[in-house]
Amino acid sequence: MIQATQLKRGMVIKHDGGLWRVVEAQHKTPGNLRGMVQAKIRNIKSGSISDHRFRSVDMVERAIMDDTEMEFLYQDGDMFHFMNNETFEQIGLSEEVLGDAVPYLMANIKLKVEMFEDRPVGIALPLTVEMTVMETEPSIKGASVSNVGKPAKMETGLIVQVPAFIGEGEKIRIDTATGSYIERVK
Repeated sequence: MIQATQLKRGMVIKHDGGLWRVVEAQHKTPGNLRGMVQAKIRNIKSGSISDHRFRSVDMVERAIMDDTEMEFLYQDGDMFHFMNNETFEQIGLSEEVLGDAVPYLMANIKLKVEMFEDRPVGIALPLTVEMTVMETEPSIKGASVSNVGKPAKMETGLIVQVPAFIGEGEKIRIDTATGSYIERVK
């Protein structure tokens, strides 16, 4: 059991008889009222999203997940297939289960698949991924100091704001938590 104030994005909790993933959690202390945590949570089984207000003194049961190292193989419709590199066992996860992680899935990326009672319930992406810029406006020479960004489309369809000096075909590192540009990869 953890205190509601310790809820963080990505955690899986047991709530109302089901498993829920924390999509967003904000600690609020409005005026002279007691502190609370306003959380947006997604039901792992149904995919429905709910807003829930926890009091800061509430205790929440965190679900214990088993992480299994797997490799993303391919997408077939709305199913994404992963393989355990030790046992060569393959599993398929739907787009609903993966949620916001879909744009970061590239062939052969290694990640952790979260299992609860031997059933896959989600994935934990690496902190950063390297992707190739497929479409963007032409790069501007000498714009290395400017903080003006431009949209760039990655190989998976993800749109990221990049600096003006980044051109098509270049590899960049992206933060998977925020979806923001970190640096150019040489």
